[in-house]
Amino acid sequence: MQTPRSTTIYELVGGTPWFEGLIDRFYDAVDTDPVIRHMYPDDLTESRQHMVGFLQQYFGGPTTYSEERGHPRLRMRHAPFVIAQPERDAWLGHMIAAVQAGDLPAELETEINQYFEMASTHMINAH
Repeated sequence: MQTPRSTTIYELVGGTPWFEGLIDRFYDAVDTDPVIRHMYPDDLTESRQHMVGFLQQYFGGPTTYSEERGHPRLRMRHAPFVIAQPERDAWLGHMIAAVQAGDLPAELETEINQYFEMASTHMINAH
């Protein structure tokens, strides 16, 4: 059984700068990915900003995302896109690589990646 922590993941990774770096690494990879690039707008600026905001909030940081965009409703926001195993795997591969490049302690990296594995699997809506 894990002991609840009093420090958030947001704080442990160093706050906003770490999440901005994570999302820059992630979207730089997505930008050239033939499997999932078509799901994103041509200009990734707003997508980057939204994802930084969402992840900061999810991992215990500022709640700006919900204040600006309402409840995350991830399944609803992703419903227009066909997401099968190949799309999930491409997305998750880029995110795991971005996390790994973030110079975190192994147990923190694992905890963050567990969220991304669960969330990406939950987004699958096609076979």
